[in-house]
Amino acid sequence: MSELYEKSLKKLELDAVLEKLADCAVSQEGKQRCRELRPLTDARDIEDLQRQTSAACRLITLKGAPGFQQVQDVRPSLDRADRGGCLNPVELLHIAGVLRCARMVKDYSDGDGDSSLSWMFAALTPNKYLEEKIYGSILSEDEIADSASTELADIRRHMRVQSAKIKESLQKLISSPAYAKYLRDPIITMRSDRYVVPVKSEFKNEIPGLIHDVSATGSTFFIEPMSSVNANNALRELLLREKKEIERILAELSAEAASFLETIGQDYTLLVGLDVIFARAKLSFAMKAIEPVIRTDGSLELKQARHPLIDAKKVVPISVRLGMDFDTLIITGPNTGGKTVTLKTIGLLTLMAECGLHIPADDGSAVSVFSKVLADIGDEQSIEQSLSTFSAQMKNIVQIVDQCDDETLVLFDELGAGTDPAEGAALAISLIEFCRKNGSRVAATTHYAELKVYAMRTAGVINASCEFDVQTLQPTYRLLIGVPGKSNAFAISRRLGLPEQILNAARSTVSQNDLDFEDVLNQLEQQRQQMETARLEAERLRLETEKTKQKSDEYYAQIKKEKEKAEAKARAEAQYILDEARRTANAVYDELKALRKQMKDAADAQGINERQAELRRSLNEAERKLTPQKPQQARPKPSRAIAVGDTVELIKLGTKATVLACNKDGSYQLQAGILKVSARPEEVYLLENEPTEVKKFIEKTQREFKNVATSPELDLRGMDSLEASAVLQQFLDNAYLANLQQVRIIHGKGAGILRKMVHEELKKNKNVKKFRLGVYGEGEDGVTIAEFC
Repeated sequence: MSELYEKSLKKLELDAVLEKLADCAVSQEGKQRCRELRPLTDARDIEDLQRQTSAACRLITLKGAPGFQQVQDVRPSLDRADRGGCLNPVELLHIAGVLRCARMVKDYSDGDGDSSLSWMFAALTPNKYLEEKIYGSILSEDEIADSASTELADIRRHMRVQSAKIKESLQKLISSPAYAKYLRDPIITMRSDRYVVPVKSEFKNEIPGLIHDVSATGSTFFIEPMSSVNANNALRELLLREKKEIERILAELSAEAASFLETIGQDYTLLVGLDVIFARAKLSFAMKAIEPVIRTDGSLELKQARHPLIDAKKVVPISVRLGMDFDTLIITGPNTGGKTVTLKTIGLLTLMAECGLHIPADDGSAVSVFSKVLADIGDEQSIEQSLSTFSAQMKNIVQIVDQCDDETLVLFDELGAGTDPAEGAALAISLIEFCRKNGSRVAATTHYAELKVYAMRTAGVINASCEFDVQTLQPTYRLLIGVPGKSNAFAISRRLGLPEQILNAARSTVSQNDLDFEDVLNQLEQQRQQMETARLEAERLRLETEKTKQKSDEYYAQIKKEKEKAEAKARAEAQYILDEARRTANAVYDELKALRKQMKDAADAQGINERQAELRRSLNEAERKLTPQKPQQARPKPSRAIAVGDTVELIKLGTKATVLACNKDGSYQLQAGILKVSARPEEVYLLENEPTEVKKFIEKTQREFKNVATSPELDLRGMDSLEASAVLQQFLDNAYLANLQQVRIIHGKGAGILRKMVHEELKKNKNVKKFRLGVYGEGEDGVTIAEFC
């Protein structure tokens, strides 16, 4: 990579963006790789990186970000172990941390079978056996567990017994009234791994024994009584045996780790790679960025693009295109109007996309792959090298024209400045034409009117300007393509109070052609502003019309609902009257039947039956007329069978319901509102276009967690119990909804008040399956690890 290209990357501030990316990574190696990222030139490789970033964004939205805190570079330790070296506890704990992280990331990826990251997750090789063996043998950096081996457990058991015997013997001595006046304090302490008692210097000969130490003042001698020398010797032997056994255990664990050198090294490399990918996703969320379309035809189109290093609350989005209907963009306008920021945005977003980063712009934005992005931006004058502004610029431009080709994006800032305006403008036009003939895409900023005319007269070259509000004397930072800009020197001076006499004198020195050109620009700008005002007014009227239509539709729907409600009420009242009549008729029927049994005349009985049937027909006819009959429309036959979760319509009632279960007899168990009902297949109709309940739930979840990266860690330190309790409850709810498997709650050690509160809250939370204090590498007693159901 050439020195000029590296200088261009620095001018466009890619290193500052990569530093922000490094802050999103977790592991030290991941941070370093982020800082060392460089743009790629192969479109397929860039598209692969973009897909990986998008896949990581999707996983963070659904599950939160995986943890890479325990990823340490263990390759040097593994190499030393492979050569027969014995690793210390810290190195072995780092290896176990990598194995644990690989296992947790592998579990995190479950269910993600179609992602561009699947191959990386699948390549991880967890080794739970070795991980648990190391963690089971090493409790901390300086403590080996008794359970590391039966021999070590036996040695330490004997050590505890021997220590108890020595303490018992010495306790008798310091408790004896005969020796009380000889002792500085009635305590037992240790010097050089041997138990001793503190004796006053003037009585050092009164207690026979070995002197191991003297206090700084010389007033106290630490003496090992002769009665405990043999016992201390035995304890010393046990200590030596313990040390030897610990060395054997560490050597055994080191050899076992060395036997998995390749798989552990591969896990480390994959975890660092995933750390970088998820760092790109986190940065994408932070910048509200999108995956751009990658092109290879030299064209780019940025929609509402934002410079990533400007405060998001202050940055003004720009929309710009290049390489489609024109290959050169000439940007003009007053100073501090945003010309240079526009150049930097074009170049920086192109470089970011080539590094696999999402770009802060709207959907549909596209960038092209360039082999080089060469920029001449800023003043590089040097007194030491005797370089003026113009000389320094020319030095860069000479290198640019020497390297530009049809795969180069060239960015010139204030091209031709710092010298005679006429010569500078002519030189600028020649440089642009040279780059165009070589096939480069060019964007340049200038104040020269000659370049504005050149852009208006030359095919493939177009003017653009950064808008300036003369009334407020403030730039709006909006980029207007197709409109040449003005310096506005006269207008700004008049607004600031410069006498009109001076302005007229200055105007008289300007050539008539320049004045005519400025007048044309004024007229164009006025027309553009009038058209923009008309467009905004039309848009306002359109929105008002849509709002009025929406209110009208809502009013119509309300009237229709009230009408249906009134009709339903009327039908209910009529039905009540009809039911009352039917009950009365049935009572009459029963009485007639009783009378018929008593009658002997068969003819009379027949007449009664006929009258009864006639009355029933009349009632049924009245009921039919009361209930409005809807014409039955022919419906297409469903293309598939009804399944659980589908939405169906109860044909007779016209009510929608959700299928809860398909019974063995062919009927369906349905949920209609708050009611559960059963229906036969002929009584329901499948609504295929209705979203299923599962789909509704997924869509709702996606809406709730879109652009939200739920952290698996909460730090409560510095909070009181009441505040921490509220924050913890909200955190647990969010983590559970984000489908995290476990979370890490930092409460610190201290007096244990926060830890007690955290454990009480976890016990009460129904979503928490279990919880435990952290082990080495997780924060030990200062953190609590909670797992969800």
